Amino acid sequence: QVQLVESGGGLVQPGGSLRLSCAASGFTFSNYGMNWYRQAPGKERELVATIRRTGSRTNYADSVKGRFAISRDNTKSTLYLQMNSLKPEDTAVYYCQWSGSGVIYWGQGTQVTVSS
Repeated sequence: QVQLVESGGGLVQPGGSLRLSCAASGFTFSNYGMNWYRQAPGKERELVATIRRTGSRTNYADSVKGRFAISRDNTKSTLYLQMNSLKPEDTAVYYCQWSGSGVIYWGQGTQVTVSS
């Protein structure tokens, strides 16, 4: 079955960095684009970054452009999100997401808290 397992979240001070990982299994990872979403308390889930199946093209929400970088390692079936210059407003649960065969799959999420 499809599994998406995020890791790498934690507590970080403003201006700090974190690298999130999402280990995928149960489908041919290299054949599909992947996405990172986040959901802050009391807010709707929002799209943060997307990446094509080969990694050749990426897109970002305006709020994270220039600070976050999405990447993937198809040999490891793993998606990454490098987050730099973190701000308190980046505090959220971060999810990786995949859509296949008309079904949307989510990981369990990893908490990122940016606070001094």
